[in-house]
Amino acid sequence: MSIKENRASYLQGITSLAVDATLGVTDLVETMHKRVVHPPLLPSTPIQHLITKIASFTYKNIKLSTKLVGNGLDKTLEYLAPFLGEIKPNNKNNAIQAVLNGIIGDYLVQKENPLSIKMQFIHLNKTISFDCNNLCEIIPNINGKILLMVHGSCMNDFQWTRQEHNHGLAIAKELHKTPIYLNYNSGLHISENGKQLNVLLENLLLNWPVPLQEITIIAHSMGGLVARSAIYYSNIEDNSWSKYLNKIVFLGTPHHGAPLEKIGNYIDVILESIPYSKPFARLGKIRSSGITDLRYGNLVDQDWQNQDRFKLQGDKRENIPLPKKVESYSIAAAIGKETKSLTKIVGDNLVDVKSALGQHSNPNKSLNFKKENTWIAYENSHLDLLNNPEVYSKIKAWFTE
Repeated sequence: MSIKENRASYLQGITSLAVDATLGVTDLVETMHKRVVHPPLLPSTPIQHLITKIASFTYKNIKLSTKLVGNGLDKTLEYLAPFLGEIKPNNKNNAIQAVLNGIIGDYLVQKENPLSIKMQFIHLNKTISFDCNNLCEIIPNINGKILLMVHGSCMNDFQWTRQEHNHGLAIAKELHKTPIYLNYNSGLHISENGKQLNVLLENLLLNWPVPLQEITIIAHSMGGLVARSAIYYSNIEDNSWSKYLNKIVFLGTPHHGAPLEKIGNYIDVILESIPYSKPFARLGKIRSSGITDLRYGNLVDQDWQNQDRFKLQGDKRENIPLPKKVESYSIAAAIGKETKSLTKIVGDNLVDVKSALGQHSNPNKSLNFKKENTWIAYENSHLDLLNNPEVYSKIKAWFTE
């Protein structure tokens, strides 16, 4: 959705979600009801079948009524669209929409829900179109050094600003770069976002109004995986933009997955294996493709295609190395105090240190960052990486090497 939301579309999106949620909960209750009335492995009596039949009729009417109300509201909002105007953007609404896309973004796209976020480039809260005049108008002091900022899961371009600090704006001002912020639906597969970003960057390059000198990237969390995916597809297609890429900094990127998604996968299996809890397994399977990609850090289509993403299985990813001829840097956060042993470091509660630094027990999967290109921010959380002064100083020092 654009920075300025169409009020009718926004309300239609909420209505559609409310209808889908009501139908989903009704299905869940009905399934649980059947499990209780007809216990597994036990024969059912005629009275039990009668109870189920009556209940099924009731549930059917609830679902039918919900659909009718939803369709009525949708048509009414469509009619009122010209009179409702636009919703002015604000950080709270944008943050809620970003979280919603992170959790069920693939579902929103599948249902063509207006709440789904369309990938776009942003500069100072203004959407960039691929037009030389538009670029010069939005970015008066445009130059040939692009600094691309790629946010993480369930976040957006607004959230690079934390506690009145923004890495991108500060770096751009001090090192004379043009800051471009990516906003995207983090609920889609990482490879889908990677391919979209690859196309957008190539289009941006073709329409950049001044000679391009370099592209540098700062990516937080999932954003680092999206950036690596885009680079991979650019190299496959021999696109030009990646030839200008000279440096990339990863902040808390789960290169080899995040522990919370791995735990979620185990919970899926446990719920599925117990007859009475099996209906609740549906709730865990609501989570998006983007989230399940974080289990091991999927980058390309081959990592997830023709697979059940909720099935308990090992790491089957393609081994994608760091890009050649690009200086790659990585910063990990750890909530604990400094220690010499990586095995004793907890991580930032979302991403463990080894994953953030690209280290893996399988040498073929290790990313092999140069030691001098990695750093651990102790006593910091995952989000502290966005505003920690030492993190900023480290990025600035790397960019001036």
